[in-house]
Amino acid sequence: MSRVVVGMSGGVDSSVAAYLLKEQGYEVIGVTMQVWQEEAREFQEENGGCCGLSAVEDARRVAARLDIPYYVMNFREEFQEHVIDYFTEEYLRGRTPNPCIACNRFVKWESLLSRSLSIGADYIATGHYARVAQLPNGRYSIRRSAASAKDQTYALYNLTQEQLKRTLMPVGGFSKEEIRRIAEQIGLSVAEKPDSQDICFVPDGDYASFIERNAGTEIPKGNFVTADGRVLGRHKGIIHYTVGQRKGLGLALGYPAFVLEIRPKTHEVVIGTHEESLADSLRVSDLNFMSEEDLPEPRRVYVKIRYNHKGVWGIIEKTGEDEVTCTFEEPQRAVTPGQAAVFYDGEYILGGGTIL
Repeated sequence: MSRVVVGMSGGVDSSVAAYLLKEQGYEVIGVTMQVWQEEAREFQEENGGCCGLSAVEDARRVAARLDIPYYVMNFREEFQEHVIDYFTEEYLRGRTPNPCIACNRFVKWESLLSRSLSIGADYIATGHYARVAQLPNGRYSIRRSAASAKDQTYALYNLTQEQLKRTLMPVGGFSKEEIRRIAEQIGLSVAEKPDSQDICFVPDGDYASFIERNAGTEIPKGNFVTADGRVLGRHKGIIHYTVGQRKGLGLALGYPAFVLEIRPKTHEVVIGTHEESLADSLRVSDLNFMSEEDLPEPRRVYVKIRYNHKGVWGIIEKTGEDEVTCTFEEPQRAVTPGQAAVFYDGEYILGGGTIL
């Protein structure tokens, strides 16, 4: 019997994932990853998200209901290094990171998989709405979820072949409604638990205050400027803004204004029109290829440039050892440095990278 460690967040998706795998005949072990740096119980209960004390208690109850072993594993050090510090450093560099992608790659997979293998597991599993598939060429890829409305493949593009080979995603063939129905049928207390929406370590959404606390420094104010350097006004500090942002600028210019660029060295935020915010292409680095080993020649693919982006067709080609350029078939707004561009070949992820 194959042994699988299921990462249980206390939510309905990972809970049903554990149930489905047990029904399929796996030896299932439930694990919640403790990542919070704060020790105060009141803080964790208030700001629990997918990682706090309430998540642990919900997951423990589910594990008892399913009659599977359950453990809490401490991953605070890994989370601090690969998620919180990365998040902070990217914002200070004028970029907009995606901490969930970093957490998936380095904490939920790299760290959890390593620890799971050390206790004799054959696989790890999660409640993501995505599917793992081995292709005819022998490589593993992530396939879009059967429920397109909940598809979470974008945030999984940088998993390695070794990680994918040992990953199960049993929820990927279901819709959210079906998952909730299964949870209700088997009597899980989390059947109607709402999805967590915010970044788990910034539950109040105040990224700037969090970054200043973690960096141990106050971020200076600066100027809003046009692309040619004309000063338009003062801003609160570069960490309050992201490329493509329109709301919350506090500028009355007589036309819709967008953030075009963030210049950390001069503390300037460049402002322009909607037309100026459009891009014909982007470049990415930190590449990870999935369905194929490399990109030997230009390819027409479907590309997503942020999590909730509907996607657009484009041509990608290698323009460096660790660089791909994507030329869009239609200009795109808010091509944001630090975010991921993920390239799809049909239902499967071809690869992706970090936008430069």
